[in-house]
Amino acid sequence: MVQIGNLRLKAIVLCPMNKSLNVLVLGSGGREHAFCHKISHSPLLGRLFCAPGNPGTARIAENVALNILDAEAVGAFASQNSIELVVVGPEAPLAEGVADALRSKGLDVVGPGKAGAVLESSKEWSKRFMDRHGIPTASYRRFDTSELEDALTYVECHVLPVVIKASGLAAGKGVVIAATHEEAKSTVMDMLSGSAFGSAGSTIVVEEFLTGIEVSVFALTDGKRYVLLPEAKDYKRIGEGDTGPNTGGMGAVSPVSFADAEFMEKVKNRIIDPTIQGLEREGIDYRGFVFFGLIKVGSEPYVIEYNARMGDPETEAVLLRIDSDLLPVLLAAAKGNLEGQTLTFSQTAAVTVVLVSGGYPGDYPKGLPIDLPTAMGSVVCFHSGTQKTSNGELLTQGGRVFAVTALADDVSTARKSALEFAAQVKFEGCYHRRDIGLDLLGMG
Repeated sequence: MVQIGNLRLKAIVLCPMNKSLNVLVLGSGGREHAFCHKISHSPLLGRLFCAPGNPGTARIAENVALNILDAEAVGAFASQNSIELVVVGPEAPLAEGVADALRSKGLDVVGPGKAGAVLESSKEWSKRFMDRHGIPTASYRRFDTSELEDALTYVECHVLPVVIKASGLAAGKGVVIAATHEEAKSTVMDMLSGSAFGSAGSTIVVEEFLTGIEVSVFALTDGKRYVLLPEAKDYKRIGEGDTGPNTGGMGAVSPVSFADAEFMEKVKNRIIDPTIQGLEREGIDYRGFVFFGLIKVGSEPYVIEYNARMGDPETEAVLLRIDSDLLPVLLAAAKGNLEGQTLTFSQTAAVTVVLVSGGYPGDYPKGLPIDLPTAMGSVVCFHSGTQKTSNGELLTQGGRVFAVTALADDVSTARKSALEFAAQVKFEGCYHRRDIGLDLLGMG
């Protein structure tokens, strides 16, 4: 249900009720399905489009076959269809400056321009940004392709484990936690040679390993003010017990029990406020989401990384916990005026379990038939990597195929519901972690 209260009354000023709002969401994954799901419940919504979308978004929005890196094509479609708000889901179009191009055409856009997206597209830049503004993060060194020997010497003597990151965009997989010096040197070679992540690894960041527990915090900002969304904990490793290589995300839980009021006050004062103020001070017009990937070391928060958009699969958990209408708040952020805007959250818990193709995050087959039951009750099955044939058959398309999210009064019950539904989804090689959320219940 959409809550009716002060939030909606403020939205009337921005978008009168006799004028419905046409919205275009850019992207094709579970995050974009979740955005469409949430926006579709807004009483302010006119028509909802998703480009290129997926079989899940097709049920609640009009899918559009657009190349979302082609700002001219996106802008032309927006003009032809009276689009008034564009929500950019993934990082690639942001890094390419698509939001800048759309704003130049007079469109309101949720998503930073290229100057703001560098917060994610260059880990080297973001570390220097944190240095400039006194934001707590792990100590580090950066190396580029001309400094291979220096990098190898550095990691050979580094305390273990050591964290090695491709500085550029690597679909959430460009981080290696090396447990041995041999693994560290091999990772450096792979990244700087271009064999691991191409140009994304032409510069690397080598960080100290921080011991603690991770949490994801999300802010929607207009460049000066911000509203917080519910926090979440995500699970990056492919294997249960957080083993194996990093993935784009295997699950998420919200709320996070250890992110109490005292901890979140530190996060606000030491990390979020300095980040938003730092962006403004550096002349970056940032209108969109900031993802703070944090780690709690003892009782202190540190930044592991920034993203310039919402995380996936955290979005699939977080948006289901927002009771109020999200659309007017998105519009206010895009227009640069969040003053007076708020979001209200439910007291329920959300648990997301990601179903992946066999072989992911390495090579995996595509085009496998899917047997997908109908989600019932508190369960929502978001499509992440699916396609439909001309005769309506549902097939796998990506490494991450579905993000199954369940809402319940507590994490334990939500976990049970999500896992029960996940077990009913059938395709060859289907795999999901069964330990999502166990650590928060003291059982992991």
